[in-house]
Amino acid sequence: MLTEFLEDVPVFKDLKSETLSEIEKLCSIKNYPKGSMIILEEEYGDKVFIVKKGTIKITRVNDEGKEVILALLGSTEIFGEMAILDGEVRSANALAQENCELITFASTDFINLLKNYFEVSFALMGELAKRLRKSDMQIEALSLSDAEHRIGVSILNLAEEMGVIRHGKVTIENLPFQQDIANMAGTSRETVSRILKMFEDRNMLIKEGHKVVIPDYNYFRRFFG
Repeated sequence: MLTEFLEDVPVFKDLKSETLSEIEKLCSIKNYPKGSMIILEEEYGDKVFIVKKGTIKITRVNDEGKEVILALLGSTEIFGEMAILDGEVRSANALAQENCELITFASTDFINLLKNYFEVSFALMGELAKRLRKSDMQIEALSLSDAEHRIGVSILNLAEEMGVIRHGKVTIENLPFQQDIANMAGTSRETVSRILKMFEDRNMLIKEGHKVVIPDYNYFRRFFG
């Protein structure tokens, strides 16, 4: 049931089952094939999205025409809410990194949820604050740090967004392509390959194809956080 999934969505975490059942009636589910554009920067939006299955790539294009990856979003994460909250155009693109199943809310329904349920508004503020902290860390890394630190910060962000932690160890089952990581870190694919190999040699991570394990997440976080 969709209600059971909504229980795991951070912005709905404090709501009762009866309330979630009512919210379910406002939802629509839409499938997007891999590579399809979901949100286009500079367009006006009328929907808020929650990822049910798959991975969403949030990007912008810089002045040189190069793609910059702002975030990779996985199951239960929300996006598209900023344009609904401030009435401005979309601030970034959203693309399906793989075949995705998304829950959508019409803008008016989402605004009414925020007005009627303080718990949802408060939880959304927490999610926005979390994103702002990540953005601050990424901006600092891009402006002040060398390539090693920038890539480390990008891996840390991916671990927090996509990883599963157990007994102090984080597993990322499907690490993005090295070019995507390069676009996140503002460097080249060749540099990412070299730095990841260096992290492996230092036993900071273990790489098996697209699966990556950070054996001591607290140490990695202290090193790059």
